[in-house]
Amino acid sequence: MSTQNEGLEDLEVWIDQDLCTGDGICAQYAPEVFELDIDGLAYVKSPDDELLSAPGATTPVPLPLLNDVVDSARECPGECIHVRRVSDRVEVYGPAAD
Repeated sequence: MSTQNEGLEDLEVWIDQDLCTGDGICAQYAPEVFELDIDGLAYVKSPDDELLSAPGATTPVPLPLLNDVVDSARECPGECIHVRRVSDRVEVYGPAAD
């Protein structure tokens, strides 16, 4: 039995707030995943749309939003958005990706 996402690995994203410049580009690209908080920094949101403000908090990358999340990581002036595989925690998009 095959699944719709066969061959695609589960990804998660997190933001390093120490490097966040608060430009909000990520929230413009993927408002379902990123949000600026009252402190002016970007954070990821849970699948239930709750802001995850703990340092290093991760959230799953929904497949339909993958391109938007990747564009956010590429365009981020603070280079603080990290997208990694859940299985081995290897960064696939972001400043530490190969």
